Amino acid sequence: MTQPLASTPRSDGFRMPGEFEPHSGCWMMWPERPDNWRLDARPAQEAFAAVAEAIHPSDPVTMAVSPAQVSNARARLSPGIRVVEIASDDAWMRDTGPTFLVDAAGTRRAVDWHFNAWGGTFNGLYAPWDRDDAVAARVAGIEGVERYRAPFVLEGGAIHVDGDGTAFTTEECLLSPGRNPGLSKAEIEDLLKDYLGVEAVIWIPRGAYQDETTGHVDNLLHVCAPGLVALSWTEDCDDPQFDRSAEALAVLETVRDAKGRKLEIVKLPAPGPLFMSEVEAAGIETAKTGMARGGGQRLAGSYANFYIGNDRVVFPLLDPVTDDVARDILEGCFPGREIIGVPGREVLLGGGNIHCITQQVPA
Repeated sequence: MTQPLASTPRSDGFRMPGEFEPHSGCWMMWPERPDNWRLDARPAQEAFAAVAEAIHPSDPVTMAVSPAQVSNARARLSPGIRVVEIASDDAWMRDTGPTFLVDAAGTRRAVDWHFNAWGGTFNGLYAPWDRDDAVAARVAGIEGVERYRAPFVLEGGAIHVDGDGTAFTTEECLLSPGRNPGLSKAEIEDLLKDYLGVEAVIWIPRGAYQDETTGHVDNLLHVCAPGLVALSWTEDCDDPQFDRSAEALAVLETVRDAKGRKLEIVKLPAPGPLFMSEVEAAGIETAKTGMARGGGQRLAGSYANFYIGNDRVVFPLLDPVTDDVARDILEGCFPGREIIGVPGREVLLGGGNIHCITQQVPA
């Protein structure tokens, strides 16, 4: 494994492109953890395979799979999807994989963030997490790109960028005591600028209600284009999500991005509310760490947790009442891209959704 670069992306002229910019591929990771995925992860594996098959016609997909699961994954995936052996602790490629960067010449590099299972010994979801922390370097090596090892804890789902100088994150997540308690908000903002190649950071107060990542921005909103943001929204003022979305809207309506633009905000309906059933909970092994699963638990469902591919957007189907409304809104946000819905409940039961389990590789 090659040693990380000693410089920073911004000093070297690199930036994180917007997800809507061209891709050469997409990485995912195969689920198997029995204290997170019910019934030995068989339903989750079916769901992950469906997501991979939906993305693959647009962006070639690589599935990282533990050695014990290679035969199973290969049998469940179509031949065109690449399977590579990488050991991991769970299946969240957005959070444990690298964040890819580009420069003006089209050279690619990667950021390898420190990962501590969303909170380390303070409020992390499992331990150990060393295999997850090693995933980004492995992926960067397979992609043949140099990497930076960022000097702080961050997950890919904690950030969005517009590719034009602006990053979005939440205070709830990046200022949480389980991640970087020794760093101030200003210091974290400077690090985001250095490692994402951005000029401005827009801080949203909180993420989605009951999101066990401690408020990842990618489960609350998505950047559809420079100046255009889709925000998860509910009109029910009695729902705990209402105040969180309203806080975000208040910020998004008043800030300007790095180019001085006022943002256009499109509201995506929040599904449900959705809850884990007793039957679903009964299929999950009892966790010995912080990843508690139980019947009646509120699920942090969000249509903002979608993946933007080269010529299609893949979004989670979560609630028959709102699925078609979300599809119609996304069609308006992405003219020229096909909008593909894939059942998302099994992924949601594990704590995330389609954006959380994918990681794009820029072209």
